[in-house]
Parts: sequence; C-alpha cells; structure tokens
Amino acid sequence: MPLAFTEAELSRPKMGGGPDDQHRGRGCARHRRAPRPGAAYVDALVRHGAAKVYARKPASSDDPRIVAEMLDVTDAESVRSLAERTGDVDIVVNNAGVLIPRPLLKSAPEDVRATFDTNVFGALRVAQAYAPILARNGGGALVNMHSVFSWASGAGAYGASKAALWSLTNSLRLELAEQNTHVLGVHAGFIDTEMVAAIKTPKISPDLVAEKVMEALTAGQDEVLAERDQERWAAGCQ
Repeated sequence: MPLAFTEAELSRPKMGGGPDDQHRGRGCARHRRAPRPGAAYVDALVRHGAAKVYARKPASSDDPRIVAEMLDVTDAESVRSLAERTGDVDIVVNNAGVLIPRPLLKSAPEDVRATFDTNVFGALRVAQAYAPILARNGGGALVNMHSVFSWASGAGAYGASKAALWSLTNSLRLELAEQNTHVLGVHAGFIDTEMVAAIKTPKISPDLVAEKVMEALTAGQDEVLAERDQERWAAGCQ
C-alpha cells in the first residue's frame, strides 16, 4: 500500500491483487479537524497494507508505520511544510472539516468564512501542495470527504461548503487525470464522531466509512456513498 497522511491523510496503495495488497509499500496522509474518522482511516490503511501512514492526530500507537505530523489546513505554510516532509506519499485523504450548526440567515459572516476556509480552501491547499508529489510518485489518489449535504439542503454553511467541495473535487478530477491521479469523492451521512455527538439521529460507523473508501479506491470509483439509509440519499449522488 502507499504512504498516507490524514487530517490530511496521505496514503499510497499499490493497485492490483487482493485487498491486503492494495496499499502495500505506499504512504498515506490524512487531514481532519474532528475525531474520529481519521483514526478509522489510519486503521483501514494499515489493515490494507500501508507501509506508512502520516496522521495529524493518530491514536497512541507503537506501530512504526504510523507517523504523527502537525498540520493546520487553514495555514498555507503549514500545508507546504508538511508536503515537504512527506514526499513519499501517494494517497492523500482530505478529511478536515468544521461544523458550526447555525442557519445561514443567523450565521455570523466570520463563521461562514471559517467553515469555507477549512472545508473548501483547506482541501484545495492540500490538493495544490500534493499534486506534484502524487505525479512524481506515479499518480496515486486524492480522497475528498464530502457529505450527503453536498446536495441536500438544511445544513447551513456546512452544507454549502460541502457542495462547493463536491464541485471542487469534480474539477480536480479533470485537472489531475493527465497525471493519472485517481480522485475519489466520499459522500458520507452522519458519522458517529464527536462533531455530531449532540445530534440525535442514526449514525454510520467511522470504520465502515473507511472500509467503503478502501473498496472504492481498489475499484477505481469516482464517488462513494457512505450512509446508513443508502436508498434515501442515492438519487442525489448519481
């Protein structure tokens, strides 16, 4: 598997062969703001054979394949510095996200800007920094975490930012095709994390989301829907 980083998480799987061969020998990087999907990605990447996983906030581990790194996706210098230190990566997982639960008409402009700065511009900063690295390492993959609120309404600035990220991902897929970089968009429902702990609704396990992403990478899919009620949301993901 590849090398990976998460918060941005970068990973580099080797395509072909069985599930355990998909990411052997690669590095991964993953970016995130709210636990614990990041930990689930680290576990999944290692389980699928990643040689190294760079993680912003990994769980305590003595596994030499898991390397803790510092990253603030809202800081261009932080992103640039991380990219310089992790040039062996061939899978990048953009999982950084913030949620300020307010209706748009009652949201402070600075809160809307902060949401977009992390959820949209943070992902773009990471993509711009790692695109040359992915190209140099054979193409690799870029994974962006969207949401079912990419197309559903009612989630305020968060939903608007995820819709923007979906559009950004589609454009990046076209731009990165020439260098053979696989761009995967992940439309997730409510994931059982601290970010949405106060919301009383059925949630999907972070481990299941991470496994669905591993399967989608292996299959070469452009998008994957990770939600408890698949049929309810599937129409918007076509």
